Amino acid sequence: MYARSPFLESIRRTMRLRGYALKTEKSYLYWIRFYINFHKKRHPKEMGRDEVIAFLDYLANERAVSANTQSIALNAIGFLYNKFLELPLENLNFQRSTKPRKLPTVLSVNEVSVVINELSGIHKLIVQIMYGSGLRVSEALRLRVQDIDFDKNSVTVRSGKGGKDRVSLLSQQLKPELKQQIQVALAVQRLDNQKRIGPYMPMALGRKYPFAYKTPAWMFLFPSTTISKHSVSGELCRFHLHHTVIRKAVKRATLSAKLNKRVTCHTFRHSFATHLLESGTDIRTVQELLGHTDVKTTQIYTHVIGQHYAGTQSPLDRIFE
Repeated sequence: MYARSPFLESIRRTMRLRGYALKTEKSYLYWIRFYINFHKKRHPKEMGRDEVIAFLDYLANERAVSANTQSIALNAIGFLYNKFLELPLENLNFQRSTKPRKLPTVLSVNEVSVVINELSGIHKLIVQIMYGSGLRVSEALRLRVQDIDFDKNSVTVRSGKGGKDRVSLLSQQLKPELKQQIQVALAVQRLDNQKRIGPYMPMALGRKYPFAYKTPAWMFLFPSTTISKHSVSGELCRFHLHHTVIRKAVKRATLSAKLNKRVTCHTFRHSFATHLLESGTDIRTVQELLGHTDVKTTQIYTHVIGQHYAGTQSPLDRIFE
């Protein structure tokens, strides 16, 4: 794919040097390639403000993408010109996408229980953490042994969305299973260490702590079953489980549970937030647990449970009073 293009490959290397997350790297390269192909493979240096506006207008009017998707595309193009080419873009008066944001799918407590009971083993444990701590699937899979604090009943999410760290709740119910899973993960690490292999380490940390791969704290809680090459150094290492493993497990469990809802891994994070608000938890607390920068993002869950019109009675009910 993009690795075959020297230009896109140089953008990829720049993002790696700047420490961008792999997910961000993949997303930005997708939109930059889309932008170039949209303009019939003209070099970005030959284009500028007008071509960027035309592309963003196309996304809003022809593709009808959501405002969030258009914003991601803008961030990618912004990186291309502002950071990589060092040709700053100014006065981008483009058509903002007006596709409305949809309310998230949320399961009832009983529905969450039904789906979880259709899972087993490590798949069940990961989904329980996503629901019990409000984690994204990527955040749950990236957890390392050091991120679980049994004394404080907390889970530390490192380099979450936006590169931010945060602390969330740890369910008391999961302690025995998590302690057992840690022992399983450490056993894998010991065998790997005998072959001079360890868990995937970000390059900067790998250089600063060259023997960290032998330290239990850095071992992934949910290690992959296979060995891979480090995305930058090319050295052999063990990554965490791939997100598709859990997504497929959730899909199978939902079908077995016979729910008439579209359930994804993110549904459990939505359900976590909604159920906390329903139980009376302050919205600012929920905001911090989810890692939202703006409380407006968290407020969508008040619409899910109807808090935005709390105390308002339907006029039909007054007829029968």
